[in-house]
Amino acid sequence: MDTPPFSELGLPDELLKAVESMGFESPSPIQAKTIPLALTGKDLIGLSQTGSGKTAAFALPTLSRIDADLNEPQALIVCPTRELAVQVCEEVFNLGCKAKKIRAVPVYGGTPIDRQLKSFRKGVHVVVGTPGRLLDHLKRRSFNPKNIQTVILDEADRMLDMGFREEMEELLDALPRERQTMFFSATMNRQVSRLIDGFGKNPELVEIERKALTVSSIDQSCYEVRQRSKIEVLSRLIDIDPPRLALIFCNTKRLVDEVTESLLARGYTADRLHGDITQQMRERVLARFKDGVVELLVATDVAARGLDVENVELVVNYELPHDPEDYVHRIGRTGRAGRSGKAVSFVFGRDIYRLQTIEKFTRQSIRRERVPTQEQVEGKRADKVFDTIHEKLEAKEYGDYQAYLDRLLEQGHTATDIANA
Repeated sequence: MDTPPFSELGLPDELLKAVESMGFESPSPIQAKTIPLALTGKDLIGLSQTGSGKTAAFALPTLSRIDADLNEPQALIVCPTRELAVQVCEEVFNLGCKAKKIRAVPVYGGTPIDRQLKSFRKGVHVVVGTPGRLLDHLKRRSFNPKNIQTVILDEADRMLDMGFREEMEELLDALPRERQTMFFSATMNRQVSRLIDGFGKNPELVEIERKALTVSSIDQSCYEVRQRSKIEVLSRLIDIDPPRLALIFCNTKRLVDEVTESLLARGYTADRLHGDITQQMRERVLARFKDGVVELLVATDVAARGLDVENVELVVNYELPHDPEDYVHRIGRTGRAGRSGKAVSFVFGRDIYRLQTIEKFTRQSIRRERVPTQEQVEGKRADKVFDTIHEKLEAKEYGDYQAYLDRLLEQGHTATDIANA
C-alpha cells in the first residue's frame, strides 16, 4: 500500500519546506502512520525497527507544536546513548531550526557540563539527552520543565535493557502531568509494557510490520581467510574497489589497535574507536570520519553503538560477531537511504557454523567469494589508470605539458617511450 505524501499529513508549510530541502520524497510507513496521530496530541506507542525513519516521525509533529517565541524548553527527547542523542539533535536542527528558528541542545555525560549550561542560559526549545544527564540537569534546575508539553522516549526497550529504568521513571515523574508522551521501541517486552502502563495515558499503538532484518541494497559476501592473512586480504579488497568510507569491526580492543596500526603502516587513512578512547577523542575521530578525512574506521560493537554516518559504502566483519543481531546492526551502517552498500565477512574453521546461524537468523544467504589475487588487484589498478587517461583525452584536458612533450620528441624519444615513462 502506497503512503500519502507529506503534504497530506497535516504538517505546516514551513516544515514541509524543510522536509523537501532534506531530500525526503515520501514518508516511510512509520512516518505516515505516526505524524497525523501525534499532531492530535495523543499519547502513542511506535513499534518500529531501527532505520525506519522514526526520528522524523516524532520530530516533525513535535516541532509543529513548539512556540518559537517562548524561549523555554517545550519538548524533551530521551535517548539511550550520547551518539543517538547527537544524531537526533542534528535531525531536529535540520528540520526545525531553519524552518521555525527552533533551538535544540544535546545533553549527555562524559563531557563538561558548562557548555550545556551555557546553552540553557541562551534559551532552547528542544532538549535531547541521555536519562542520567537529563535528570542531573533537572536536579540542578538548569532549565524549568513547566512548559514541556511533549516527551519522547526513543529506543525505550534499549534504555531499559541498559538499566535506566529508575532514571527514566524519576525523570517522567518530574515533568508536567499534562503532556504528550510518545514511546518508541523496536520490541514490546514486559519492561516496556510496565513503563507504558505507568506513564502513558491511553496511548494508541502504531506498529509497523517487521520486514527482512537486512535490506536488499546491501551486497553480502564472505571470504575464507586465516587470521594471519586477513590484513592482506582486507588491503586487496580495498584496493580493488576503494570505498568512499568503510567500517571495519573487530571483537576486541586489542585487535582494533592491531588492525588500525597495520592499515596505517600500509599507507591508508585509518583510525579507531573502542572503549578506551576518551569522549573528546571519540568525537574528534567521528568528525574526521564523517568529513572523509579518515576513510577507514576500525571499531568494536560497543564503541560503534549509535553511530550513524552517511556514505559508508563498505562494512567489514574482520571477525564475525558472537550474536547474529550484532551482525544485523553492523551491516546496517551501509546501504542507507536507498543507497547501495557492501558487507564483507572474514571466516575460517568454526566461523562457518556461526555464519550459518546468521543466515538462518536473517533469512538471507551470504555469498561465498574467492580472495582476489595480487594480479587481479594490479589489473584493476591498470584499468583505472587507463580510464583516467582516456577521460582526459576525450575531454582534451592535457595540462601544461606540451612544451615538455615537444622537447622530448626533439631529443629523439618516441611517443611510446614517453608514455611508458
